[in-house]
Amino acid sequence: MNKGFQAKGLPAHATGLSQAEAKQRLLRDGPNALPGKTRRNFFRRLWDLLRQPMFALLVAATFLYVALGELLESLTLATFVLAVLALTFWQEGRAEEALEALHRLTEPAARVLREGQPCSVEASTVVVGDLLLVSEGDRIAADAVLLEATNLQVDESLMTGESVPVDKHPGGYAPESSMQGTENCLLLAGTFVVRGHGRARVSATGSHRQIGRIGLSLGEEMSGPSPLQTQTGRLVNKIARVVLALCLAVVLLLGWRDGDWLEAMLSGIALAMAFLPEEYSVVQALFPALGARRLSHCGVLVRRIQAVETLGAITVLCTDKTGTLTENRMRVAGLAAGALNKHDIHRWEVSQHPLAGQEFVALIGYALLASDAHPVDPMDAALHSLSRQTPGVSERFGLDRPGWTLVHAYALTAQCRALTHVWRTAKDATLVVAAKGAPEAVMALCAMSDEERARWSTCVQQMASRGLRVLGVAQGQLASQDCPDDVHEIGLQWLGLAGLADPLRGDIVPSVAQCHDAGIRVLMITGDHPTTAQVIATQAGLQCSTEQQILTGTHLQQMDDETLMQRLRAVSVCARITPEQKLRIVLALQAQGEIVAMTGDGVNDAPALRAAHVGIAMGGRGTDVARGAADLVLVDDRFSSIVRGIRTGRRVFVNLRHAMSYIFAVHIPIAGMALLPLALGWPPLLTPLHLALMELVIDPSCSLAFENEPEDPGIMKRPPRNTQSALVGHNEIMLALGQGLCLLLVVLAGWWWARMAFDHETTRAVVMGLLVMGNTMLLLLVRSTPGPSGSSAGNPLAWLIAAVTVLVLQLMLYWPLLATPLGLGAPSGRAWLMMLLLLVLGAVGIYSLQRHTSHA
Repeated sequence: MNKGFQAKGLPAHATGLSQAEAKQRLLRDGPNALPGKTRRNFFRRLWDLLRQPMFALLVAATFLYVALGELLESLTLATFVLAVLALTFWQEGRAEEALEALHRLTEPAARVLREGQPCSVEASTVVVGDLLLVSEGDRIAADAVLLEATNLQVDESLMTGESVPVDKHPGGYAPESSMQGTENCLLLAGTFVVRGHGRARVSATGSHRQIGRIGLSLGEEMSGPSPLQTQTGRLVNKIARVVLALCLAVVLLLGWRDGDWLEAMLSGIALAMAFLPEEYSVVQALFPALGARRLSHCGVLVRRIQAVETLGAITVLCTDKTGTLTENRMRVAGLAAGALNKHDIHRWEVSQHPLAGQEFVALIGYALLASDAHPVDPMDAALHSLSRQTPGVSERFGLDRPGWTLVHAYALTAQCRALTHVWRTAKDATLVVAAKGAPEAVMALCAMSDEERARWSTCVQQMASRGLRVLGVAQGQLASQDCPDDVHEIGLQWLGLAGLADPLRGDIVPSVAQCHDAGIRVLMITGDHPTTAQVIATQAGLQCSTEQQILTGTHLQQMDDETLMQRLRAVSVCARITPEQKLRIVLALQAQGEIVAMTGDGVNDAPALRAAHVGIAMGGRGTDVARGAADLVLVDDRFSSIVRGIRTGRRVFVNLRHAMSYIFAVHIPIAGMALLPLALGWPPLLTPLHLALMELVIDPSCSLAFENEPEDPGIMKRPPRNTQSALVGHNEIMLALGQGLCLLLVVLAGWWWARMAFDHETTRAVVMGLLVMGNTMLLLLVRSTPGPSGSSAGNPLAWLIAAVTVLVLQLMLYWPLLATPLGLGAPSGRAWLMMLLLLVLGAVGIYSLQRHTSHA
């Protein structure tokens, strides 16, 4: 049996390039990719950083110190500016490296023939002269001339805007650099194969492809700002405008009162740095990017960074059955064949060996003829396996001998859920027709009485009730060498049924139970028979015992949108669903206010994947089209990977919320100590130097300690978060406000006592010590908040940061090279005892406040 049409004039030696030739041509022509957006260089990143308010304030303060003639202070602040610069570049680098690593993992692949052997290579390594193997669901990697094809159709809407797929036919052997022939033999890079398969010779790669000449790019889509990032950006901008207005008023007031406008500007800058929560933008950009990297370790690749925020909030998970809930390792478990010219049904179960009877030989043989000769689909592979174990199949159908030629293939469509192949044999001029597919679809192709149809429908029901996926098989003949346009015109003879078993994955039951515990509704959507779907769903732990919990594609087709919305509220299983109907299901669920995740693997699944809040494509069996439309890609196609992804998504959100609360709380004492001395007319305590130092403490705490926080053990015991509510709710804001005020009282008490006991430099040292130590204390307390809003699990990195912070504080206070420019005196033992006492009192107050909030 051949692989398809043989292109006329194709040389016998056309076995593809050698690996050495391919490597040489890749070096000569360059990679098969368009020049994309390059990574930002140093100067671009520096300019972007200068546009951020906090960094701009630091640079302005450095120049003001120079204008005042305080060179030591300006040099020290310049050092801090460089430290902030390095920290920011490092944080951005982590995020960009995480995203680039994910991009490399999701780069498209191509199948080529090299040295006579098919192999999968990165699309960027395809070269001119390669023999490209294309099949349904593939994205074509390079411009090519089609050499041979079977029922090949290509979606060229990306290039032409025409939504109707285009039939492609072989154009004969063509030189490597030629694009000769009519348009229907040309395959263009970036287009998608929606049906059939074929072989083509690559004629253009990289920027020489037609898609390059018209200036389009098929590179990874650049993700815009997510809703939370946009919301946070607006919040920071609003705060910035208010703070700048306040600081301008302070500068004008101090300048008018004291006459020292440079000092007034320094005080205004310090006040702005104290109030601005610039770290919000940092954590909003960093946490999702690093969360995406964590998801990749769970076998979930993130194509669109926004999905990380949404994944933990999904309320409905729509999943297919085959390969996700089941192992996708099918085997034929039962057959039912009708004896020739008789009305009885012969049955065979997998436990009954040997398999004998001409009716079974015919059933298996024609099912094999309706399958791919080189199977990829698990059902086709199962039929091939059974045929090798069944005596008489190879001898009768000649599958191991040359002479069988496939002349036409009627593809499976939404209107006819059956696949029909037309063959020509060397010994007979009559064309042989074989069909297999959904039993009701194959019955519609056959001349059957109502009595026969009812009898076989009962048999289908019996096989499906055992959880088998049931296929109908039929055969026919064509005396004419011309195949009709409509397969229904052939008139087939019914042969029987094949039941295939696909065992449930071992981890499905606990994974589904976790989803239910987490308040996530699991909706199984499959093309299988309703009874088969019901059996598998029940085994998986889905509630589908009543008719109201099962929806079929036939019934869905008859419903309007409002009826469908009401019906879906009680449904757990959707059976006999076409890919086009998945989109209606997604839209109906979204209209109810649900946050929907949808799995898919086929070309026609792309609209539903794109429409869902989180589209999840299969990495193993999924097509390039599905992966391109999805937000996430499952490496191993396992349902449990989705659950792990949800768990990780929830962890990212909880840690992000903790970081936001911490930022809000820690800015209260900093802003208070920057504003109060100015309001009372006393010398300022905190200058831009001190605030820059605090910035170096807060940023690592946010990006390292909170992002690395382990998940709460009960994170999958809570319902999904409300995406319409604020990122940090009212209770969290009030708690953070209380924490910040407690710390502010501690610092104020230490300041008031130190003013009476020590000089100005030592007083400033006490205030800085309380701020830094209080920040560390708050970090440890916020991340260990008891109850459902926090985690008490260990985080060694948080303790490491606390230890480093204490060490840095000692250097600030006792090392002259730092203490002198910062204007800090060395606190005595009596001062440290007072600071420790105040910090203990503050910790008790903050902890009591947290306990009270968690019990409220």
